[in-house]
Amino acid sequence: MPTEPLEPTASARPTPAEQPTQVPDPQQVEADSSPPPASAGRKPVVVVDDVHVEYKVFATGKRPTAADRKTVQLRGRGKQMRTVHALRGVSFTAYENDSIGVIGTNGSGKSTLMRAIVGLTQTSKGAIYASSRPSLLGVGAALMKDLSGERNIILGGLAMGFTMKEIEQNYEDIVTFSGLDKFIDLPMRAYSSGMTARLKFALASVQTHDILIVDEALAVGDRKFRQRSEARIREIRDNAGTVFLVSHSMQSILDTCSRVIWLDQGTLVMDGEPNDVINAYNDEQDA
Repeated sequence: MPTEPLEPTASARPTPAEQPTQVPDPQQVEADSSPPPASAGRKPVVVVDDVHVEYKVFATGKRPTAADRKTVQLRGRGKQMRTVHALRGVSFTAYENDSIGVIGTNGSGKSTLMRAIVGLTQTSKGAIYASSRPSLLGVGAALMKDLSGERNIILGGLAMGFTMKEIEQNYEDIVTFSGLDKFIDLPMRAYSSGMTARLKFALASVQTHDILIVDEALAVGDRKFRQRSEARIREIRDNAGTVFLVSHSMQSILDTCSRVIWLDQGTLVMDGEPNDVINAYNDEQDA
């Protein structure tokens, strides 16, 4: 089926030496990446092409400032720096209606990959192309703690591009979905981390997303909230959206995702059916 050209994400463009002369034809990319039969005929919406992410840190783990780099270069000595390879040659294609689980141990590169897809993390090599701007939903997203949940819904809605009328129309749905009816007038500083995550997810997921990235947002909710969130993710996927779910909960992955990607030390180990990938991952962890 005909597809529209994909565009590189804002901060994930190749360096000038690596910049392609034109955006690749998604149909050609689809053929080159040898997708599984289930993806035949579907539109590719995210293409990750040989992506590397590396950065320099001090031995203590702190990233150097520009002044630190200059001092080390001039003196030839100073604090010891090392290069961390967060991603190593990761390549895959995501299609419309895909719900992709991303698994791996801590430090495997899951969040780095998601931030690179959104455009928040610069790639050192390779490129990422997306048919529309991806939206990142994570529990670390900032909310104004001195304001009430109600005021945060209004400000968050405005930041997402909603009009006041649209915020009013969606307000009750957001509050009901979050389950915070009795606490919505309290300042956010009084909320637990789970309550904050529930409000954030309810606010972000009320918007229609072509590409939604959910980074550990389901891990902090109770069972009922996780069930509602998983149903909302499936709804987004069924409406021709594409969802990436980063989670350590294998059950949430199995209940929600149609495909799983396993990362280990920045390398793509396996990409396939949820049961197959999760079983292989568990076997590796138990070995």
